[in-house]
Amino acid sequence: MYLSKKIKNIISWTAQIIAASILLQTIYFKFTSSEESIFIFNALGVEPWGRIGAGAVELTASLMLLTPRLAWMGAFISTITMITAIISHLAVLGIEVMGDGGLLFTLALIVFISSLIVLALRKKPLKELMSEM
Repeated sequence: MYLSKKIKNIISWTAQIIAASILLQTIYFKFTSSEESIFIFNALGVEPWGRIGAGAVELTASLMLLTPRLAWMGAFISTITMITAIISHLAVLGIEVMGDGGLLFTLALIVFISSLIVLALRKKPLKELMSEM
């Protein structure tokens, strides 16, 4: 299926903004030591450095997602980060954490899918990088 460059750009920016918005919102809870964040990273055995490190990675990915030349890299970083989050939920935390009704798991899935869309639409720099290796 062919999509015009304008449509691809609109879809990509929409996905970039969705992913970055969710990441930036959840970073607040990591950096302010919210009870839920501390619970999650204690359960994973990496509190506090895992929480702070995850927040720093997510902040970096968010800023890259909102920078046109670096959006593909931000999408790559957030895809890997969300794979880790999804596996953590499935293997250790469970879908529902502290009565959130699965909200954090759902947000991780949304960021993951949004990031994959950005990667698919902005794949040229990634292809160039892979061909140089």
